[in-house]
Amino acid sequence: MADEIVIAGRRFRSRLIVGTGKYKDGAETAAAIEASGAEMVTVAVRRVNLDRSKESLLDFIDPKKYFLLPNTAGCFTAEEAIRAARLGREVGLSDWVKVEVIGDTATLYPDVQATVEATRVLVKEGFTVLPYTTDDIVFAKRLIDVGAAAVMPLGAPIGTGLGIANTYTLRMMRELITEVPLVVDAGLGTASDAALAMELGFDAVLLNTAMAGAKDPVLMSSAMRKGTEAGREAFLAGRMPKKLYATASSPLEGISR
Repeated sequence: MADEIVIAGRRFRSRLIVGTGKYKDGAETAAAIEASGAEMVTVAVRRVNLDRSKESLLDFIDPKKYFLLPNTAGCFTAEEAIRAARLGREVGLSDWVKVEVIGDTATLYPDVQATVEATRVLVKEGFTVLPYTTDDIVFAKRLIDVGAAAVMPLGAPIGTGLGIANTYTLRMMRELITEVPLVVDAGLGTASDAALAMELGFDAVLLNTAMAGAKDPVLMSSAMRKGTEAGREAFLAGRMPKKLYATASSPLEGISR
């Protein structure tokens, strides 16, 4: 059977979700998405030309091939995020939304209380909500309580490329949350970071700057695809236990001396 991720009843073969910002042009964006193998692609409602009066990022993303996930990037209050989500639905993008409410401009850390409120309102309005949040287990559970379809904790601050800053909190979150998929979102920088997130047991990773900011974005997108797949396979395989002392690969018992 295919190892698929299921979010709100919808199945995806790829466990890599990609963003669309920071590429040099639409052609590079399209090539990077293709190389990543992603099926779900996020677009910032407030940063794309929705009426298509001029060239738009949406012109380079085939909605028949990719599942569009509007996001509320650039919003600083619950009210702004709610308006952005409604706009995305009104123009026909999707009734799914990645809720992102920024609380601090220096770190781009999410305002978790505002995120919970926006999630609560949008779920009641029929949206499938995937909120970006911190690695705080308490707020993750609150997001689930108000109806989040998945929880997306940061690996490190947005765009830093630091990788997973705190494996302990993410490992704890993975152990304690099983009701919905968990997606590491933000802060990853290279393929080994994606592999580590998947080895920790997370259901998917969401990337943008790590690919768009690479010297060769298309090649890095391919690497992220392979890193995500390798990490998932390693998690399913179950790593060998760590030991303090050496164990010979070829057993010494039974050999002549």
